[in-house]
Order: sequence, then structure tokens, then C-alpha cells
Amino acid sequence: MNKTFLIIQREYLTRVRKRSFIISTLLLPILYLGLIFGTSYIAEKSSTSLNIAIVDSSGYFDRGAIERENQRDSSSRLTYVEMHPDSLKNNFSQLGYDGFLVIPADINWETGEPGGLPIYTSRTFGFEGVAPIKSKLNNIWSAVKNEKLGIDDNKRKILQTSQINLSPRDTNESVSNSGIATTIGYISGFLMYMMILIYGSQVMLGVMEEKTNRIAEVIVSSVKPFQLMLGKIVGIAMVALTQFILWILFMFVIYNVTKSTSAGSDSISSIIGGVQDVFTSVNVPLILFCFIFYMLGGFFFYSSLYAAIGSSVNEGVQEVQSLSFPVTMLVILSLAMMSAAMKDPTGPVAVWGSFIPFSSPIIMMARIPFGVPGTVPWWQLGLSMASLIAGFLFTTWFAAKIYRTGILMYGKKPSWKEMMKWAMRK
Repeated sequence: MNKTFLIIQREYLTRVRKRSFIISTLLLPILYLGLIFGTSYIAEKSSTSLNIAIVDSSGYFDRGAIERENQRDSSSRLTYVEMHPDSLKNNFSQLGYDGFLVIPADINWETGEPGGLPIYTSRTFGFEGVAPIKSKLNNIWSAVKNEKLGIDDNKRKILQTSQINLSPRDTNESVSNSGIATTIGYISGFLMYMMILIYGSQVMLGVMEEKTNRIAEVIVSSVKPFQLMLGKIVGIAMVALTQFILWILFMFVIYNVTKSTSAGSDSISSIIGGVQDVFTSVNVPLILFCFIFYMLGGFFFYSSLYAAIGSSVNEGVQEVQSLSFPVTMLVILSLAMMSAAMKDPTGPVAVWGSFIPFSSPIIMMARIPFGVPGTVPWWQLGLSMASLIAGFLFTTWFAAKIYRTGILMYGKKPSWKEMMKWAMRK
């Protein structure tokens, strides 16, 4: 057992000291900071304040209506002008306008709409660029129709009340906010997918490198092949867990720092408010605990298979890809099942996928944010954890039998049929 601990220590220290580990650990918090401050900066710099001249031939868009709308919203400006359109077309840039439009005289508030009006500008704008002007014109047009129909402010407020929204809620009232739960479910599932593939591949490549360099021959002369495989798997699992904990700590610090400095920025405040909604609407400690458990369980399950593949490979990228493809397809299939589980977290695909060891890490992390025990009963969570533990114990035992033969096998191109023969040996 002491030799296994030495292998774990070697794998762990060797990898956490690498520059790639430090860079990847710092990269996610930097991206998180970029999300908070970058979106605020881009929103501020990309906003364009336009000054558009209005030539009104209908009598509905008079000077008073335009000024009232400018006072209500100052993001862009409409200016009432009394000029001939042909004259304005040649001089609007010199007069200080970014563009102009003409309201036709033949529109009717009962039957006609001013939609499709051409706006003439000195530069090209997309739909989002002229959206503030469109909003102002629609507000004025709505005010005109309300006035013609005799709708006062009180009636207008009643008509503008928000529409009915549906928020799925179980009868036991223990289901989380569906919007936030869906977001967390997708993020957790994709993180699980990426971490299983990335760190599982590291186990396979590490075993393959030791075998091709003949380092494994020296190591197995003093330790058993199973101890070598187990030490490598546990060591890399500790690396993954360390990186995940550091990400959580970094994001917690960033959240508290930005929370105290976000008073002057509406964009940052809205992001911070969204994070606060997450903490108040879901069971964060349970989600973190389950994420760590399923990350380690899924990693042990798949990395043992990847280790067996790495021990069987002699050389060549194509050989690695052909042998690892079936295992990788299991992870991809789990991700495809997650999409169906997100639509119906209590459906048969979600429930049975939670009990199958190869899919339970991704499926369960997509379901748990919807609520425990509302969406995921305690017995399902317990059975899922127990089946995953049994699954990685079996795959570790199975892979170890392949590993002990494959790690010392050279010069022969393996196949899954050959690997099955190794596993059946006593």
C-alpha cells in the first residue's frame, strides 16, 4: 500500500507542478472575470446614440409627441424638422443628423401601419443598431392609437401588464426554479463531460508513454501492475479535484470582490443579481457535493478503461483512436441522453440513465439542480451512487486484468477481442 501512495504522490506532484496545469487553472477564473467586466465594457462601447431627423407628413408624429418620447428615453434622439425630403437627403449629415426618415401622409391609425419605413443614414446599421429608434417610433404610434381609441393611462397600464408565464412546480413544492435549474444542469453536464474526457485521456496517454519508453518495465519490477494502475488513476483524480476546488475558490473570491464594486455598473449588477438568484433558488452545497462525487466516480469508471487501453497500445495515434473510440462513444451517448433528460427530468430516459454507471455522472448532474427530493427522490440518488460505486469497482478490476498483461506486451497490435482474452485469464 505504501508503494501505491508513492505512485499517487508522484503522479499528483508531477502534474500540479506543470505549467499547463497552472495556466488551465487560472484560465477559467480569467474567463469568468472577462464575462463580468467584458460584457459590461462591450455593452457600454457598442451602444450608439443616434440623432434621427423626422419629416412627418401624417400629422401623427408631431413635435410634442417626439419631445415627450425623447424625455422618456435619452439613449437616442428623434428631431422634428420641417424640410423637404429631397433637400434633407443632401444635407442631413451637415446638419448634424445621423439619418432621417419620412412618415408618409397616407397611413391611417385604424387600418394602416408605418412598418417598413426606409431610414436613410450616412453609414450602415444593422437591425440592432436602429432598434432604439424603432422602439421610439412604436411608442409614439401606440400613444396615437391609444388616444384615438380613448384609452387613458390606467387602461394602458392594464393592457401592458405582463403575460402569463409557466413555472413548472411539483406538488410537493420542492422543485427549483426551472430556468436556473436548466442552466445549471446543462453547465454541470458539460463540465462533467469535459473533465471525464480530458482527465481520462491523460491517464491513457500517461500509461502509453510509460509503456513506450520502457519505464513501466522498471516500475513493475518493484510494484504490482494493479498498484501502478490504481496509483496513476487516483493521482490524476486528485489533480482534477484540486483544480475544481481552486476554480470554486477563485470564483467565490471574484464574486465577493465584484459584488462590492458593482454599484456603478448596471451590467455587472445584473450579473451579480443572477448569481444571487442561483444561490437562493437551488441547494448549492448538495450540488457541489454531488458534482465532486460524480466527477470522481465517473473519472474512476472511465479512467480505468482508458488505462487498460493505454497499456495495450504499442505505438501510433490511429491505434489509440480505434481502441478508445468505443469508450469515448459511451461519454458522447451520455451527453445525448442528457438533452432528453433535461426536457423531462422525471422521464424514463432520465431515470434509467441515472442508474447506468456509464451515463449516471452526466445524467444525474443534469437532474439534481431541479430539486432533491422533488425531481430526484432520495432513493434514486442513493441507488445511482451505489450503482456508480459498483460500476467503477467492476471496471477497475476488469481493467486491471487487461493492464497486467498489456503493460508488458510489445510488438503485437491488440484488438478488443485480444484484450477480452487477457481479462478472462486467471
